[in-house]
Amino acid sequence: MSALFSRGHVATGIAFLVVYALIDWVSYISPIAPIGVTPWNPATGLAFALVLLLGREYIPWLFIAPLLVNALVLDLPMPVIVHVLGAIIVGAGYGAATYILTMPRLEFDRTLSMKRSLMLLIGTAAISTGVVAVAYVGLLASFGLVTPADMTTATIQLWIGDMIGVTVLTPFLLIALTRRRMIVPSLELAAVVIALLLTLAAVFGLSDTFRVKQFYLFFLPVMWTAVRFGLEGVTAGLVLTQVGLMAAMQYAGVLDSEVTAYQALMIVLSLTGLTIGAVVNEQLRTQAQLRHNQDALERAARLDTMGAFAAVLAHEINQPLTAISNYTRLAKMAVEKKLPDIEAARQAAGHAVAQVDRAADVVRKLRDYIRLGHNEMVAQSSADLIREAISHCRFEMQANRVEIETRIAKNLPLVVCDGLQIQQVLINLIRNAAESVLASGRTDGRIAVEADLTDTNRVIVTVRDNGPGFDPDILERALAPFITTKREGLGLGLALARSTAETHGGQLLIESTGGGAAVSFTLPTTSIEK
Repeated sequence: MSALFSRGHVATGIAFLVVYALIDWVSYISPIAPIGVTPWNPATGLAFALVLLLGREYIPWLFIAPLLVNALVLDLPMPVIVHVLGAIIVGAGYGAATYILTMPRLEFDRTLSMKRSLMLLIGTAAISTGVVAVAYVGLLASFGLVTPADMTTATIQLWIGDMIGVTVLTPFLLIALTRRRMIVPSLELAAVVIALLLTLAAVFGLSDTFRVKQFYLFFLPVMWTAVRFGLEGVTAGLVLTQVGLMAAMQYAGVLDSEVTAYQALMIVLSLTGLTIGAVVNEQLRTQAQLRHNQDALERAARLDTMGAFAAVLAHEINQPLTAISNYTRLAKMAVEKKLPDIEAARQAAGHAVAQVDRAADVVRKLRDYIRLGHNEMVAQSSADLIREAISHCRFEMQANRVEIETRIAKNLPLVVCDGLQIQQVLINLIRNAAESVLASGRTDGRIAVEADLTDTNRVIVTVRDNGPGFDPDILERALAPFITTKREGLGLGLALARSTAETHGGQLLIESTGGGAAVSFTLPTTSIEK
């Protein structure tokens, strides 16, 4: 209660009364004498904005404003009791409307950022202005100030006039005082204003006969403003249109019988502009949200790429590091013998150095791929690729007593691929096959690397072994990442091989029979490229 009589509250209330009286006086055009009903009531829009912006404690001022303005400013010739009852009707009607809109459960957004809030405002305004118009004109009729024949016209004119005031002025004030975003002056904005002025001149300066029909020209600048500047722009455009329309009608001497038609057209124009503006704002908000989501997805993708790169790097480096460890251990054992085996140590050291170079080459290629985003695709011999890959594994195969052989068809065309990536795929597949054979306990382990030409003129490379084959339980998931049966495996070998094959336009296939397992992938040839 103390807030109602605080200095700030009273000062704001008095300022509201002054602005309310000024607006009501300026818009006092073509009134229905002596009751003071006018076609344009922007003061009603100000009353709505006051409570929606500052809170329910300002509702009492909605009773005071119409009482003072009608009795003192406009000096309407009515009994005092009519002024008092009329103020009660207006204050109660619009106080109830604003009270409902500010109910927490409705979640009305006074910034009108959501289309739902705008629809709530328009719907509540339509009902409350209709109720107030019926009650107020009924009050005037009961005191003989309005004849029964004029009740319908007065009610409609008051209802639409108040509705125009709410739909034109309230959204403008809510947006201007909450969003605090002004329209940036531009040549296009100036063009819109000029178009509006030309429309006013065309409607009210050219022909009196088709003036009402020409009113539809106003839709062009209003829709232009709504589409280009959104709800912020169209609310300002509607205020400017309303002011221009009132001035033009006063200047042109529009007949009282035409006022209702212009009111109807103005309310349709306002609702159309607000709807388009709200839709445009919603679209812009959706686009902003989509951009935000896209940025989030891109960040997640970058993190995923970093994780995948780390996994690839760990997997690819793991192989040469393991080989280096084995070779250096063999070299150490060779030189620690009573009779040092210098030749074995030299060979082991040479293989270790080769693996070091290969690890460095893998890191370089992966770094270049991440930086440049493409593979080094060149034409090369599939037989050379296979022999090079086997040379990196032969020492291990000999140490583990696993025989490895090649079966390469004659006269194969050159394949177009990144040689290092394909070699790494072959090395992974060969070592996986060897580990599978050794795990089965076979002493006659064999691995065959084959290359042949398919019916589609692609080279198919296959790595076969005579091990136990793939576990039936994971056969269908064997190509998925992190699926492995090896105790220390990362589960990335086949997944990376598949990814590499797909990058080269092929596919990876796995087979498991009683005689072992086979993994194959296809590569494009130069004849396909041509």
